[in-house]
Order: sequence, then C-alpha cells, then structure tokens
Amino acid sequence: MPLTILVVDDDLGTRLSISDYLELSGYSVVTANDGQEALVMVDNYHPDLIVTDIIMPRMNGYELVRRVRQQPAFRLLPVILLTARTKTQERILGYQSGCDLYLPKPFELEELAAAIRNLLERSQIIQSEYRFSHKENLGSFVPTKEVENPNSSSTNIQQSQLLASLTSREQEVLELLTHGFSNADMGHQLHLSPRTVEKYVSSLLRKTATSNRAELVRFAMKHGLVE
Repeated sequence: MPLTILVVDDDLGTRLSISDYLELSGYSVVTANDGQEALVMVDNYHPDLIVTDIIMPRMNGYELVRRVRQQPAFRLLPVILLTARTKTQERILGYQSGCDLYLPKPFELEELAAAIRNLLERSQIIQSEYRFSHKENLGSFVPTKEVENPNSSSTNIQQSQLLASLTSREQEVLELLTHGFSNADMGHQLHLSPRTVEKYVSSLLRKTATSNRAELVRFAMKHGLVE
C-alpha cells in the first residue's frame, strides 16, 4: 500500500505540480488549499508526511504545524515547509513550529522527492523500532517472576543517568516540546523569554546527542524521558 502525502498550498499550479510528480513517484497524494482544510485532511487520511506552504489564507503553515504537533498521534509526523521567504528568522520560526525540513522556493521537484524519501525512511525506521520495543516490553512482562535481562539493567542505568543530568527546567521544556509547543508558547507557560527557552532546547539537543527537535521528541518518547 503506497504511503500517503498531504500537499498543502493555496496556489493551484504549485499544488498540482507537486501532487502529480509525487503520484508518478508512487505515492498516494491528498491536497488542501490552506491550513484549516489541511487539519481536516490530517484527521481523515492520517498521512505519512506533510508538504506545506507557509503563507496561506485562514491558517498559515506555522500554525498548521503547531496544531498538528499538539495531537499526540501526529507528534512524529514528518513535515516539510515550503516558502519563498528565506530570511534566517523565518527559517527559525519554521523549525520552532516543529517542522523537520525547511525548503525555500524555487526548488526542484527532484530535490523535494529526495527529501521526502529521506524523511519517510527515517520515520519508518523509528516507528518500527518503537513498535518492536513496545512489543518486547509487553512480551518480557512476567507477573509471577521477574526475568533478569543483562542488557536491561544497563539501559535502565543509562536512562536514569540521563534523567538525572536534566535540570527540572529542562524536563519541563522537554515535556512541553513533545506536545508541540513553540518557544513563545513554552515561554508563556514557564514565564521565560523565547530566547531563554531556545537555550534550554539547545542544551537538551546536546545532552541527548540529537540534531533537531523532531529527533529530540522521538528520543525522549523512546527512552521514557517524558510521560
């Protein structure tokens, strides 16, 4: 069964060119005109990846990604933001909203397809590992007798050490981050400036050896660093 990609853009020409190319590449494609329509499509189709423009009527791409990330089922959903805006601050806003990749316009469809392939492969690996780990944990549970696993104690020690290395504020930021909050939202919740929140996020990335927020959230969920 082909993977499903949601393409969101208020420009019909862009929407059609991307969807046609992806369908020829073997994907199942659904489209939306703006962020509000896209939220409905996410609930109805549960896409494997979203490609979205930023500047759109009713709801822009930043808000769309933020709203999607607030839903537990879609915290790890790969998202690519497309835009003609290339200023550093705008790219930062894109990553703060929770996107995995920021692709400036104009772009080659072949480049977009390569980025989609890479994100989907990583997403499938992470989901497979999570399912395997979950099954393994369920299968190893024995009510009457505890079965010792020489590797599990080492893993538990590593997790405990990592948790111990996180400050209480870092743990609070990490918890909010997994719920899709932006720096501004987290700052409002924790009474911190967005710049200070960004410093905590950078510290979390360093301590977990992850390279972006999406990887950090996956790592935290996989290793039980968040509820």
